[in-house]
Amino acid sequence: MKILIVEDEVSLQESINSYLKVEGYICESAVNYNEGEEKICMYQYDCILIDINLPDGSGLDLIKLAKSRNVSAGIIIISARETIEDRIKGLKRGADDYIVKPFHLSELNARIFSLLRRIHFKGDDQIIFKEIQVNSSERSVLINNSHLDLTKKEYDLLLYFLSNKDRVLTKESICEYLWGDFADNAGSFDFVYTHIKNLRKKIVDKGGVNYIHTMYGVGYKFVSK
Repeated sequence: MKILIVEDEVSLQESINSYLKVEGYICESAVNYNEGEEKICMYQYDCILIDINLPDGSGLDLIKLAKSRNVSAGIIIISARETIEDRIKGLKRGADDYIVKPFHLSELNARIFSLLRRIHFKGDDQIIFKEIQVNSSERSVLINNSHLDLTKKEYDLLLYFLSNKDRVLTKESICEYLWGDFADNAGSFDFVYTHIKNLRKKIVDKGGVNYIHTMYGVGYKFVSK
């Protein structure tokens, strides 16, 4: 799962980034409105954390931008403003949640998990697709009720496909989703093919169906029919 942190307080941004990475998230950061706007327009995220007070603009306007572009990411406002009016204004702009500074990182993590569960798992800890069963709280996968041993990247890749069934995903989008800012340093996409090949093999070896189809010259599609 991939998260964008738009926060100009560097120490807080770094603390959130470090904590969430340990929790298994892929994190990217922006320190102002312009950087946040660029990343929201260019990349795909599962969740965006946005501070309202940015040095060159308002986080509320970033939320408005995200909604105008039909961004599917969940949005959590992180702000020192704690009045009811501020909360209502943020939620009316399209934010899904609002957490007031200072906060415990464990609480933020719980809010993120709850939001992602609502978005991807319809409020449940589990996503079930035919013989595939994913438990998000345990980060575990079963195929035909048999445990599937996946690396972190393979697990993230499977969730990415399950969240985008029947959509063609380019190698570039898969690379960017799995590696975030480091994707630009990739010389080729051979490692994307390697992770997909390994994921396919592990699913099939457990008696599952190969739902990941190669769309030659374009990318890959997780076919649900």
